[in-house]
Amino acid sequence: MERIRVAALQYFIRPVQTFEQFSDQVESLVGTAADNHCHLIVFPEYFTVQLLTLGNVKRPIDDQLRDLARQAPRFEELMGRLAREHGIYIVAGTIPCIDDGTAPIYNQCFFFGPGGKCGVQRKLHMTRFEAEDWHISPGTRLRVFETDFGRVAVTICYDVEFPELARAAAREGAYLLVVPSCTEDRQGYLRVRYCAQARAIENQLYVIQSPTVGSLPMVPAVSLNYGQAAILTPSDFPFSRDGILAEGVPNQESMVIGELNLVTIEESRTTGTVLPLRDSATTAQVVATMEVVTL
Repeated sequence: MERIRVAALQYFIRPVQTFEQFSDQVESLVGTAADNHCHLIVFPEYFTVQLLTLGNVKRPIDDQLRDLARQAPRFEELMGRLAREHGIYIVAGTIPCIDDGTAPIYNQCFFFGPGGKCGVQRKLHMTRFEAEDWHISPGTRLRVFETDFGRVAVTICYDVEFPELARAAAREGAYLLVVPSCTEDRQGYLRVRYCAQARAIENQLYVIQSPTVGSLPMVPAVSLNYGQAAILTPSDFPFSRDGILAEGVPNQESMVIGELNLVTIEESRTTGTVLPLRDSATTAQVVATMEVVTL
């Protein structure tokens, strides 16, 4: 498959009264992406926290998150069904998950194929609020997912700020990096956005960033959200001006759609104006011979 159409959500989180109200919002978005002939739709990190409003939001956040984790099988079934019904790939944002009732909580992303088959990427680096307030544990493995349109990697929000992850995925043949994100202020959003743009340039791949927008004042850490969805490209002649294929209007509920030419990525890695992915092979040698010079 040489060209694919992708959708990045600026997902508006709002209180819900029932799980069905949440699923209706999700179903309408997947249906819209399918109606626009998208092959892939990306949901944001922690968009599932709106399900916390089904319970008592005054309880300790640890208890609330474990209750939310118990919704994960129902959420997984919903997303798998939508992938099958619409024949679409779904990066299903993230939801807190536990392996059993007393195990650590992980921030987990489900990636569904059009047949409903599912892979999992856990967030690998915790922000301070995740580690100190929510007591989320880090995952330990980066995965690259094989799809009909090539290999895809997922770096969840803060993870994109660690260049080694995207570089490892690119060396394994990934042409597409997906970044579900959730940031409460402009500074946090820009940390993720600038790093996502850098990963696109230095690894010569496409990056899709999907953030939350809106607010849940009753839920700590997501009481406010600042976000702007974007589809980013390398910075070279065959690609979009400014390395931005498409982006949304900040903080508005919307879906950003763009068409990716995967052949252009392949060609840029051998004939581009610069070849940062190829040339990075010498970096380890340079670092190994680094020296400190006193002046």
